[in-house]
Amino acid sequence: MADEHGPLHVTGEVLATKKVGAYRLLTIAAPGIPQRFRAGNFVAVSVDGGRLARRPLWIHRVKEAGAFGATLDVVVKAVGPGTTWLAQRPVGARLEVTGPLGRPFALPREPVACVLVGDGHSAAPLFPLAERLRQRGCAVTLVVAGPDEAGLLSALEARRSARAVTVITGDGSVGVRGDVGTHIEGVLERADTDVVYAAGPLPMLRAVAAAAERRGSWSQVALETPMPCATGLCQGCPVPVVSQDGVSRLVRGCVDGPVIRGDRVDWEAIR
Repeated sequence: MADEHGPLHVTGEVLATKKVGAYRLLTIAAPGIPQRFRAGNFVAVSVDGGRLARRPLWIHRVKEAGAFGATLDVVVKAVGPGTTWLAQRPVGARLEVTGPLGRPFALPREPVACVLVGDGHSAAPLFPLAERLRQRGCAVTLVVAGPDEAGLLSALEARRSARAVTVITGDGSVGVRGDVGTHIEGVLERADTDVVYAAGPLPMLRAVAAAAERRGSWSQVALETPMPCATGLCQGCPVPVVSQDGVSRLVRGCVDGPVIRGDRVDWEAIR
């Protein structure tokens, strides 16, 4: 019997493409994948006819209905040949897509105060998460950070997604100047935070997890690690975590993550 909740491998079609700051947003028709999506999932997309390793991409938004049925939006940050190739795909291009993949964010059972922290393009999965949390009656505060204005993802949309928004840029061009580590303590205090969710580079995730632990808040972090296969077969995305017995062990970032409890990541051992 087929797994009704597991990942699918489909041939998708690019329906729209647009520049969003320093990133490229692709809208893809990928039959069956949007219906199985949960916030924090990602997709793996084959690159250049399979000549390059597949690239994991955050799912930024799912639209349930449209002229082409349900669609998903993914964010591409062009940093090398593979992601540059993806960012250049025109409308009508076919893409081999596998997903949804990974362990999603866990949602609180009761309405609580939640702070969502995203840096750069990694903020993508926090927008559908904010929607789900608001549906559950949670008070949502969103932190959107980046090196500059172009490096922010959907800062204007953030104000429609959360009760309160803090924008942080490294150069101070928008919002407050600095980095997440500089401002996170104040944000958590003002929001009287119960649960913290974060997605972004490792130093930022470490700072957020530490700040949450000092407050006694529960945290979940979405790790960005190299994922050669993105399905758990190659063992190429090890993440050290500390289990309940205090022993550090390796899990696979793509299937045991990308979302992991912040207090379980062995930040000293992670690379």
